Amino acid sequence: MANEMLLKYGCNPNQKPSKVFMKSGAELPIKVLNGKPGYINLLDAFNGWQLVKELKKATGVCAATSFKHVSPAGAAIGRPLSDTLKKIYWVDDLGELSPLACAYARARGADRMSSYGDFIALSDECDVPTARMIQREVSDGVIAPGYTAEALEILKSKRKGTYNIIRIDESYVPESIETKDVYGVTFEQGRNELDINKEMIMSNIVTENKDIPKDKMEDLIISLITLKYTQSNSVCYVKDGQAIGIGAGQQSRIHCTRLAGNKADNWWLRQSPQVLSLDFVDGIRRPDRDNAIDVYISDEYEDVLKEGEWQRIFKTKPPVFTREEKKEWLEKNTDVCLGSDAFFPFGDNIERARKSGVCYIAEPGGSIRDDNVIETCNKYGIAMSFTGIRLFHH
Repeated sequence: MANEMLLKYGCNPNQKPSKVFMKSGAELPIKVLNGKPGYINLLDAFNGWQLVKELKKATGVCAATSFKHVSPAGAAIGRPLSDTLKKIYWVDDLGELSPLACAYARARGADRMSSYGDFIALSDECDVPTARMIQREVSDGVIAPGYTAEALEILKSKRKGTYNIIRIDESYVPESIETKDVYGVTFEQGRNELDINKEMIMSNIVTENKDIPKDKMEDLIISLITLKYTQSNSVCYVKDGQAIGIGAGQQSRIHCTRLAGNKADNWWLRQSPQVLSLDFVDGIRRPDRDNAIDVYISDEYEDVLKEGEWQRIFKTKPPVFTREEKKEWLEKNTDVCLGSDAFFPFGDNIERARKSGVCYIAEPGGSIRDDNVIETCNKYGIAMSFTGIRLFHH
């Protein structure tokens, strides 16, 4: 490992020179095993690594995340997959999956449109099942604490041998003070070393419903850890150990809630009989298939069902997935958990979250309208915790 690494350019090709280095003079905590990662690749890699490391520490289960433009498109722990999830994540043909492979399938599958060209972070040594899954996805690179010999060879075959593979020293501890320069001015702050845990959530449940089961508590923890590394404002919907909708970088809290809720809805709609029965033409590319499903379940469905277009995608023309049918299916999604990186200023966020099956919420509290937010939760029997902790990330 070296003290610095030269990069092709910064965020954009005109931003040269570019490099990463250790101001302390110590060695970089990473080793590039293959490829040549860029500036944004490394931002994604370091943020993603912190996220999965914390998920593993908090839950005791291996974790994975799929990063795009310095926010996670998905994050998950390695819980087993149902047959339905295997099918909608396109991994039902891969045979037995390891827990780590299940974690990445969940992280990648939550929002496949956003995960296209992702940078992956894995909490544990990359094994063969995970490498085989990564091999056939469009991805920029992966960071992990290690790789089995066979997994490394599989990954090296991607992108004509140029796929970015990074090994990180999992014992590395960063400095407690971090700095960055903006417009020639240096900003300094203490690192966000906040430990997100059960006690933070249990200590102040402010709604009439105070029952948060153990598995939902874990899902709330997953949502908050995910938000810790998501560009703010941000909201995260979680179900069964994985993020199912992340709304990142919105100026308005309700827009975060809507964006993330729409993604959660799409995740659920993809499990409907109407989508599972879609009969695609042989040889269709995975991204084209993902895009067709995304359009089919949207209000723009005519774009893939019009004459001359559907024949290019489907063997048989599927029926319209009507608004009434979608509403009926969405009502079956329940027990969803929701985290917010800052307080909800109005009860409209709760109204929107409820439509995506949210029954449990963790947010900092502290709004002058907290009473309205609590009242709205009580109206629907939602259990909500005020953590007292804001999780802005920029």
